Amino acid sequence: MTIHSVQLIPETAPFTAGERGLLNDFFVRVFGLDKPTPASLAPAQSTGPLEDGDDGAAPWHDPTIPLDDRMQLATARPLRRRMMAAMGQQDCGQCGYNCEDYANSIYLQAEPRLNLCVPGGKATARMLKALVEEMGGGVLDPDEQVAKVTAKFSTSTDARPGRSRGKPVSAALLSRHKLNGTGSQKATCHIEIDLTGTDLDYAAGDSVGIYPANDPALVDRIIAAIAAPADFPIAGRPLRDVLIEETSLSPAPDALFQFISYLTGGERRKKAQALAKGEDPDGDAAMLDVLAALEKFPGIRPDPEGLIEALDPLQPRLYSISSSPRARPGLVSITVDMVRYEIAGRQRSGVASSYLCERTSSRDELKVYIQKAHAFGLPATSDTPIIMVGPGTGIAPFRAFLHERALSPWPGRAWLFFGHQHEATDFFYREELEQFLQTGTLTKLSTAWSRDGARKVYVQDRMRQAAPELWAWLQDGAHFYVCGDALHMAKDVEAALVEIATKEGDMNAEAAKAFVARLKVSGRYQADVY
Repeated sequence: MTIHSVQLIPETAPFTAGERGLLNDFFVRVFGLDKPTPASLAPAQSTGPLEDGDDGAAPWHDPTIPLDDRMQLATARPLRRRMMAAMGQQDCGQCGYNCEDYANSIYLQAEPRLNLCVPGGKATARMLKALVEEMGGGVLDPDEQVAKVTAKFSTSTDARPGRSRGKPVSAALLSRHKLNGTGSQKATCHIEIDLTGTDLDYAAGDSVGIYPANDPALVDRIIAAIAAPADFPIAGRPLRDVLIEETSLSPAPDALFQFISYLTGGERRKKAQALAKGEDPDGDAAMLDVLAALEKFPGIRPDPEGLIEALDPLQPRLYSISSSPRARPGLVSITVDMVRYEIAGRQRSGVASSYLCERTSSRDELKVYIQKAHAFGLPATSDTPIIMVGPGTGIAPFRAFLHERALSPWPGRAWLFFGHQHEATDFFYREELEQFLQTGTLTKLSTAWSRDGARKVYVQDRMRQAAPELWAWLQDGAHFYVCGDALHMAKDVEAALVEIATKEGDMNAEAAKAFVARLKVSGRYQADVY
């Protein structure tokens, strides 16, 4: 363990010297004080000095904190730190950076794009735009000018194809099948991708990035709405192809409404300008994708090139890998929830989930890359006990863990908490899990079905019910993992763990929180949330 020079935990605190060291290290890392950047997210070159009086702390760096609250925490901080607070706080790498490096790169004017944060979405892009406007036309100081010239941010120092979003490779869709049974209200697919010939490798815990394509039917409706020819040339490519492969069509960006305001007048112009500022004159702003935005202002005939310039780029999506390279060499699998909903009488779908679950066929080529995990993976020794909490598609990395453990000569105990709506239709990988139980790869399986009884039951409820045994596992050195929804489930699971520590460890609330903090700093509490 690295002992940092910054000491936050006083010697009078009610902890042993070792505990004080662990807690101090934890808070130093969480708040960014002398924090080492994970290797998978380290910039290829230093961004140069950024001496602006900031103490390096980042209390907002938590994906469960809402944007407004994060910005409040950063109110008195320098501009680049407020830019960091505007990010999605997941350090997921989908933008090509971690959150801090993306903010620094924008601040140093080395990155002009403000719309790359997939988790933060439109809200982050809008906040970044406002923060950039604070910079005005000011000139960077000499140190920052040097930093701007030399800054080359990257989520990976591995320049080989397929190791970053900037260098995806082609891989064929091998197979796809639905995991839900007949009658389920959900549609979730298990998808296998052939890595043969790609030279890609990965480890259990990594993610795969996939560049989706938009629904051609939706694109055709957009082209009809602007009365443009589908083959209109955009940088040498047909308009239709550019809309399918390169542009984001949901949600409608502020720049699109600004563009529309130039093409109309009167009340319609005022309405478009209001939408461009983030206002909601008709109470429908949240429902406007690109097609709905164009239909809201019928009759405009935008120049196709201008339209493309007003749209955001189509971003890759990251999926937790649900396979083990040792168990299935040359293959990677993912677990994908199909997103489908209706707004204003029109059926809409998630661009990536519909692409992968409906609009691709066997042997179709996908653009993919491997995103290495940072601080999420199996323990170094295979006999270490593991506790995994992964409802819904959050089971994905834990399926990978179990397949990996099954090939280990001395696999340690493993306990999985899995939940969904209905046992009969939503028990993902049931046969595999039951086989793992029979062979001993999986020691315990605790399930929670939220729609099978009069009272909704979730994975955190099962944790509380099994509190004495769960606590005993933790006392035996078990590593604790959680994967899934960041805003609700992960927060509830952590709260349940604190309650268990309070009761079973005979601690007060603060001591229980400190216990969970020690698990995190020691690498025994790891989260893969989105």
